Amino acid sequence: MRTSEHPDFETGRGAASASVPTRFGLAAREVDGDWRDHVKALDGPPVKLRTNVTEEKPKTILSFNQSPDIPFDRSINAYRGCEHGCIYCFARPTHAYHDLSPGLDFETQLFAKPNAPELLRATLAKRKYGPKPIAMGTNTDPYQPIEHDYAITRELLKVCLEARHPVTITTKSDRVMRDADLLEEMARRKLVAVAISVTSLDPVLSRKLEPRCAAPAKRIAALGKLAALGVPVHCSISPIIPAITDEFMEEIVETVAALGVRSAGWIPLRLPHEVAPLFREWLDVHYPERAGKVMSIVRSIRNGRDNDPDFFTRMRPSGVWADLLRTRFKVACRRAGIGGDAQGEMFELDCSAFRPPEVGGQMRLF
Repeated sequence: MRTSEHPDFETGRGAASASVPTRFGLAAREVDGDWRDHVKALDGPPVKLRTNVTEEKPKTILSFNQSPDIPFDRSINAYRGCEHGCIYCFARPTHAYHDLSPGLDFETQLFAKPNAPELLRATLAKRKYGPKPIAMGTNTDPYQPIEHDYAITRELLKVCLEARHPVTITTKSDRVMRDADLLEEMARRKLVAVAISVTSLDPVLSRKLEPRCAAPAKRIAALGKLAALGVPVHCSISPIIPAITDEFMEEIVETVAALGVRSAGWIPLRLPHEVAPLFREWLDVHYPERAGKVMSIVRSIRNGRDNDPDFFTRMRPSGVWADLLRTRFKVACRRAGIGGDAQGEMFELDCSAFRPPEVGGQMRLF
């Protein structure tokens, strides 16, 4: 959907521009209108952006954190960047560390780590390793489209099942059902919990907001199927975007509860670093008539800023609008028979059955 106001906006992508980060001093690039017309006359219309995947071989795969705001201390990201293209993704700025754009590069210039299962096996086999749940899907979706060919997430789950190591998964894709056999077995051993994010029930809005994600109906269906298999599932209604997606909160809770989902939570929109200008661009393209209202509410729940980066408060909005969302969510959960606060039910996973996996075909002697 290229318009005269946004001639470079790419259909099927979330970001409207490359958004070169200024905080690292990278040279900004701006295309002059006359030059754009000249190039178009010579070469024709711009070529549609394609997804490029670079394979890399990191030396470590587990990332550890000491954040007081998140319920896990270690995570795995089998990929960098995410083709889903969610405009609100808080992980977009991580691409800037590699001199790549948090905008279009984040969703088109991807990195895969095929040796991730091998690295995980070696890490879990270390004598001093102590098990705690590993979070997948913290910085990039483990079931984004390229997982169809790479299947790195599936191989990671196989290692965790062999080692009896607990895992939590967060995704926006029904592709998670491809691994239903592993998840069902892990669930029987209390080794897995799956969270699927549902932001709205409107497929048209979803295509604008998260253009390459599974449709909302498919994600909701996946929640129901996993629940029927006995897999602990959580519906993450996040992020809540005021005046854009908040209208769907109650209906989402009611819908997933009817499918047997017993846990739900919500997280307000976060706009760290380059995500703020990218989101403003997105509003200008899709919702110019309400852009001012949306950002006004966002600032009201973030103490007058586009984003609150501080520990303890970044996940907990404040103010009248935040209180209203909190109350609405609690009422919706009570009516649907879902307990818990905004974070949802905390699933108990079993770390006691952990056993170091074999490495190189050799079993451990001790």
